[in-house]
Amino acid sequence: MPEKHRVLDTFMRVAERAEAVWGPAAHSDPEAPIVHRHDAFEQASEDELRSFEVETDSEGHHYAVRKGEPAPRRRR
Repeated sequence: MPEKHRVLDTFMRVAERAEAVWGPAAHSDPEAPIVHRHDAFEQASEDELRSFEVETDSEGHHYAVRKGEPAPRRRR
């Protein structure tokens, strides 16, 4: 039991030092909706992902194939 107490004391000291440097942790309302903003990089990523289709082989493995390209053949 003393070991657990020592670990907790060490953690609390580290947390107090971090709070002294960076301030207290920010607590927000957990019920508030998450605001997600799309930037140019994210839009470009989504455009690129639209050029792929997800294929599933006979063993249940999933992989992406560019639309318009033949699916890769399974090696034996």
